[in-house]
Amino acid sequence: MNIKSEKISTEQQRDTLASYRDSIDNIDAALIHMLAERFKITKNVGEFKAKYDIPPADKDREQRQIDRLRNLAKNAKLDPDFSEKFLHFIITEVIRHHEQFRESES
Repeated sequence: MNIKSEKISTEQQRDTLASYRDSIDNIDAALIHMLAERFKITKNVGEFKAKYDIPPADKDREQRQIDRLRNLAKNAKLDPDFSEKFLHFIITEVIRHHEQFRESES
């Protein structure tokens, strides 16, 4: 985005920021709903793994996902390091849930 330093009123500045923030709020809401759907599915995976005594973590799959998402991030012009940190955060939480399922099955 190329922002030129043109003179606009304070009211126009507020309106422009409000518009940007409305879009950000919509995106944040979509992210929360997407994460909720993702965790519903990983809950099923965790229960399945616990039932069949499959280890909660799958390092090979995790690495493939990290590599795949880093490439997607690069193509989307998003910092691949950020995307990897974000994915690690999600994976850590999913594994924690899977371990809880495993313990409750014992």
